[in-house]
Amino acid sequence: MKRRLYLQVYLAFLGILFLFGMLVSLFWYFAPPGGRDLMLFESISAMAGEMLPAADRPAAELRAKLERLGNHFAADLAVHDAQGRLLASVGEPLPTPSPDRTGSGWIHSRGSGAAAAFRLPDGRWLVARHQHRSGAQVLWLLGLLAAAIAVGSYPIARRITRRLERLQSRVDELGAGDLSARVEVEGDDEVASLARSFNRAAGQIERSINAQRHTLASASHELRSPLARMRVAIELLGGDERPDVRARIGKDIEELDELIEELLLASRLDALDQLERNEDVDLLALLAEEGARSEAIVTGEPVHIQGDPRMLRRLIRNLIDNARRYAAGSPVEASVTPHARGARLRIADRGPGVPEEERENIFKPFYRPHGMREGGDRGVGLGLALVRQIARRHDGDARCLPREGGGTCFEVTLRTT
Repeated sequence: MKRRLYLQVYLAFLGILFLFGMLVSLFWYFAPPGGRDLMLFESISAMAGEMLPAADRPAAELRAKLERLGNHFAADLAVHDAQGRLLASVGEPLPTPSPDRTGSGWIHSRGSGAAAAFRLPDGRWLVARHQHRSGAQVLWLLGLLAAAIAVGSYPIARRITRRLERLQSRVDELGAGDLSARVEVEGDDEVASLARSFNRAAGQIERSINAQRHTLASASHELRSPLARMRVAIELLGGDERPDVRARIGKDIEELDELIEELLLASRLDALDQLERNEDVDLLALLAEEGARSEAIVTGEPVHIQGDPRMLRRLIRNLIDNARRYAAGSPVEASVTPHARGARLRIADRGPGVPEEERENIFKPFYRPHGMREGGDRGVGLGLALVRQIARRHDGDARCLPREGGGTCFEVTLRTT
């Protein structure tokens, strides 16, 4: 389960509050009276000794005095002798001072709570507790205070971390290829400074990549003119001398022209905010046309989607041409079927297959597995990258799958709308 930052901050704050309350309670429970508290206890002890009847007076007189004092101060009171025996009391039961106790201070009892014990000058003990401030009431007040702080601190923790979550969302969008992703700057704290830094970095990345795309597109476009002149010059060369050289040069020019076309298409796809054409396309009919051109076996059901027919044709052609290149003489099988809210297109071959660790890398621009660049593969690694770009422009995706019995299956999913 993912741990949310705002919960961690909030729980850490509550933990600190709880620990603080525990330490204060323990200190109050166990700590002996300090200098000023001790003076206060001694002063009250001296005053109580003057107010209460002497030890040799009847118990009824002592009780009557305690009742008057208890009513006046709204307190529970009790008087014990030096050995701790109860002499008189009014109100709720109070804790009894232990026989080995020597000085005034707080005393605690599990059953009757906490109270103040005053050592009278004649050795007796006066135990008192305010009726409206019992231990349970104090705990209730502390609990209500903690609850109020907890409720008040939650929006603060949530507000701080919500900004971080929005920042994380924009970072994910930028990483997914949305170069326009920016985060709203709120406040003037460290999180706001981080948001401004992200926006600056995202802007620099967008400008840099756009400049590279523009340069690549411009260079690709300018290369077409000299290539066209070279093709015309070769065709105008007379004679039959070195036909193999002429054929090889013609083949090289054709491959360069194809590479330039793919570069221009890749640059155009990167720059598009939406499809240039959005028409109803019959994928099975389109697949049948391209399959007939390359002698692929085509099966499936008619599925219509909204999209750019030229781009979809290029997607299918790239997949079929790629499969033919590695099919090892076996036929290429192509199919289209309905899938969820769209269509699923599959192009399969019986070639050597793609290792699992390479199945994602082959969709990267200009990537070719080790050994392909030195072998007979004349591709440049843009065909499958274009396939994925086109699929994602149609709210779909492309992936490479192993095929039972050997070979490779490329699966493309496309949305109907």
